[in-house]
Amino acid sequence: MDRTSVLGLLIGVLAIVGGQVLEGGHVGSLSQPTALLIVVGGTLGAVMLQSPYATFVRGIRMAKWVFRPPVSDPQLLIQQISGWSQVSRREGLLALDAVVNELQDEFTRKGLQLLVDGAEPERLREVLEVEINTYDQEMKLSARIWEAAGGYSPTIGILGAVMGLIHVMENLSDPSKLGAGIAVAFVATIYGVGLANLVYLPMANKLKAQINRLITQREMIVDGLVGIANGDNPRIIESRLRGYIF
Repeated sequence: MDRTSVLGLLIGVLAIVGGQVLEGGHVGSLSQPTALLIVVGGTLGAVMLQSPYATFVRGIRMAKWVFRPPVSDPQLLIQQISGWSQVSRREGLLALDAVVNELQDEFTRKGLQLLVDGAEPERLREVLEVEINTYDQEMKLSARIWEAAGGYSPTIGILGAVMGLIHVMENLSDPSKLGAGIAVAFVATIYGVGLANLVYLPMANKLKAQINRLITQREMIVDGLVGIANGDNPRIIESRLRGYIF
């Protein structure tokens, strides 16, 4: 669990609600289901319209990464690659064939299989870097649906505000209906701007950071496998890989 994400979201929401209370307002006045429906539904529709189905679904599934990041252990990865390099120097590349089927990560398994099959170092790097670039583009394209939501949400909020004001103008002769229409108008704007700047845009940036971390891990794998293919000393490979860790 990423406690920073949870704490940040709680602080943001509590600051807004707390400010409302300190100003003498009521928390209930910020609860407008109609405004929420307009903003969330409108934003969802706009994002779905602009995104291919696979990209949209992947982006929605990636949302959990904000609170539960993908598991990765750079130190363990370095130890693993260092172990492979030592086995390779002692017993040859073919000795790593037994390790391939034990790996769960498809990218790592593919790279190690190419190494065992005797791929040239530059060819090995070329093949794996093409896959990294494709992975990077697809994942960041999926993360951008939240960035797009952050762009659409304030505008949809303004749309909800205009709709509320239209409702007010239509009922000027009935003062009992004016309050609800004005409330929807202003709260819709709050929802639109608040969701964009407290939820959607921060989520997009957090997902991009997680993707960059996964890309760095894959680059470490490529660097390590190429080093093994070149016959580099295991200590040199380990030292080079530690340069990726801050």
